[in-house]
Order: sequence, then structure tokens, then C-alpha cells
Amino acid sequence: MSSLYQNSFTSADKDARLQALTEWLVSTGLVDVESGRPASSDASFRRYFRYDVVPEMHEKLGATLVAMDAPPERENVPAFIHVQGLLMDAGVTVPSIVARKVESGFLLLSDLGVTTYLQRLDSDNAAFMYSDAVDALLKFQLASEPGKLPEFDRAFAMREMNLFPEWYINRHLNVTLDDKQQKQLDGVFEAICSNVLAQQQVYMHRDFHSRNLMWLEQGNPGVLDFQDAVYGPVTYDLGSLLRDAYIQWDEEIVLDWVVRYWQSAKQVGLPVNPDIDAFYRDFEFMALQRHLKILGIFCRLNYRDSKPIYMGDLPTVMDYVRRTANRYTELKPLIRLLDALEDKAPAVGYTF
Repeated sequence: MSSLYQNSFTSADKDARLQALTEWLVSTGLVDVESGRPASSDASFRRYFRYDVVPEMHEKLGATLVAMDAPPERENVPAFIHVQGLLMDAGVTVPSIVARKVESGFLLLSDLGVTTYLQRLDSDNAAFMYSDAVDALLKFQLASEPGKLPEFDRAFAMREMNLFPEWYINRHLNVTLDDKQQKQLDGVFEAICSNVLAQQQVYMHRDFHSRNLMWLEQGNPGVLDFQDAVYGPVTYDLGSLLRDAYIQWDEEIVLDWVVRYWQSAKQVGLPVNPDIDAFYRDFEFMALQRHLKILGIFCRLNYRDSKPIYMGDLPTVMDYVRRTANRYTELKPLIRLLDALEDKAPAVGYTF
């Protein structure tokens, strides 16, 4: 095992999995196992390593491949394979599966490069990069068929939003809501659910944003981290893309991009709200549902999983939440609740 691995991963279980992964890769004969290096960080239990392809396979496979280590007790590798097939069939660029050992949680994937949308986006290129991303999203949505993916239903939506009081309010702020505050929050959650569950349903990536989109010269963008896809509200992935937790754009620009998506979606026959004002409201309510979930997830990653890096993005997400909630009467109780809790917020960026 290379010293790089020994220095990067110290726990016994990770080292044992890495040894098993290395032995499997040797058996494939496709890569130089001594060339391995970490390929990316991840908020899940998955790990990725990049390897040089053996010279005789360069023409067929390219210069590098990426191995995914996904512990079967923690990660759903069959779901990854299933959604990869749906996306590929829809014409979306995703990693090809070169080799697999599903029972161990190992996949060897084609390499979509090292440049994420987040790393490349700027004010000069954003319009055409988002246009490419929307084109890929439309392809995936147009391929939608009920029954092929789990459903994003009321229980799903509530389970996600309840991460906000559990991890942001209770754990991060160390606050227990009183009965009046809980009633306020319940009313907001109900208003959000009423909107998003009334929207038409399509395939939903669930994390269609700048860290999971790879910039490619051909077939842009490459799409990653799709294994949690479901069948749900048509605005979800658009909210994920344009109300991104990691990069924020002026609201006027976002509105223009939303309108362009809406026009394209109508032209190709997707089931979007026929009224642009109503569609934008749908978009905002859906993005708010997602942002409440994200506030909880980022805190959970910090306090439970010792991954504090995401705490630096809390202010961006909270800004989205406040701006949206302030625009709609039925959401304004959330503003009052946040105002009451604001003084209790600790400094972010550290595991407590």
C-alpha cells in the first residue's frame, strides 16, 4: 500500500477496505495500483481514487480511471448503477462503469476530469455553462417514467425538512422550540409541502449543483453523485442548480435563467406550471424546502461526522431562506422564528 494512502487514511476499517480495493483492482489488470491518489472529497461514506490506466489500455479507456469505494452497509451501489443507466439512456454524460464488484461496494469508472462547475464558473461564462446544465437536466426530465425511482412524497419532504430543527435549531443553536414556535414552524412546513407536492413529477437528481457537475469540452456537463435520485417535483433540480449552496448569483440573473428554463421546458412538453409567476413561486418554495434540509445536513456533517468544512456555507443558505420566506405571507412566520433564534447562533466553521 502506498505511503500516500497510509498518510491519508488511518482507521482500521478504511485501511482494510483500501487493501481489498487494491487487490480487486490488481485482478482487473486495468490500472497501475501504485499510481493511486485521492480523487475527491465527499459528504457521504464514499471515497474516490484516481489511477493511471495501464499503457496498453489507453486508447480504449483513456489515461486515468476513478475507483469508487462505497461500503455496502452504508451506501447503495445498486442504486448508483440503476440511476447511471437511466441518465446514460437519457443522453446525459455520466461516468461509464468499466468494472464492478457490487457485493464489496467497488466500482471502476471512466474519469470525467478534475474541473467542477464551481471551479470554472464566473460572470463571463455562467450563461453558457448554465445553459448546458439546463439542457442536460431537460434530457433527464424528459426520460421520466413513474415507478423507476423512489417517490418524493410527503413523508420524504417532511423527513428532509425535519433535519432543520433537529440539527440546526436543537444541535447547532442548542435551542428547544416552545409550543408557539413549534406551531409556527409546523405551519411553514405545511405551506411548503402543499406547494411542492402539488407540482408535476419528473426524475429528480437531488444534488444537481456546481460541485456535482464537471466541465467537459465535449458532452458538457458531466454529472456525478446521482445515486439518490427520486421521482419528484419538477422544480427541485432547477432550485438545486440556480440556488446553489456553494455559489450565489444576483436574483435578477437567476430569474432570467429560470424563465429560460421554463420556456425550454414548455417547448419540449415538460409538465411545468403554464404561468411564469406561478412557476417561479413553485421554484422558490421548492428551493426553500431544500435549503432548510441543507441547513440541517451541514450541521449534521459538522457535529456527527466531523466534517466542518460545510459550515462556512451556512450564511449563503440562510440568506436564501430569509429572502424567500420574506416574500410570501404564509412563510413569514419562519422569519419571526429565525429573528428570535438569531442571537443564539454560535460562530460557524468548527466542530463543537
